[in-house]
Amino acid sequence: VLTDPVFMCGPILANYLSLPYVFFMRGFPCNLHYEAPQAPSPLSYIPRLFTFNSDHMTFFQRVENALVALLELEYCNGFYEDAIKFASEVLERDVSLLDLINSASIWLLRYDFVFEYVRPVMPNMVFIGGMNCAKRK
Repeated sequence: VLTDPVFMCGPILANYLSLPYVFFMRGFPCNLHYEAPQAPSPLSYIPRLFTFNSDHMTFFQRVENALVALLELEYCNGFYEDAIKFASEVLERDVSLLDLINSASIWLLRYDFVFEYVRPVMPNMVFIGGMNCAKRK
């Protein structure tokens, strides 16, 4: 199943039918596209999205980065609360947001790693850059 994780219908259907699924996405709102496939993303080196920090942070910016990371998970659980309840009903077991998305076979990430901060990636994460480029004249 080729799906976008912003809409949880694809992962729920794939889990229900026991099919492998592939995420095709720009990025998860809560940085879960690195946490779900268990890619290391150390808080002291990788700035979070809305902190506007660079990869050279002071001690207080690192603390701010860690606090934002903790709040992101609560934000995502609240945002996907209805989808998690629906998935629990359909799959007839208690599931969390990470349970739904961490078993993806391949993560097709639609951005160029050159424009992102350096971070380790897992073997099932594939970068697809140049998707939003204009045609040359």
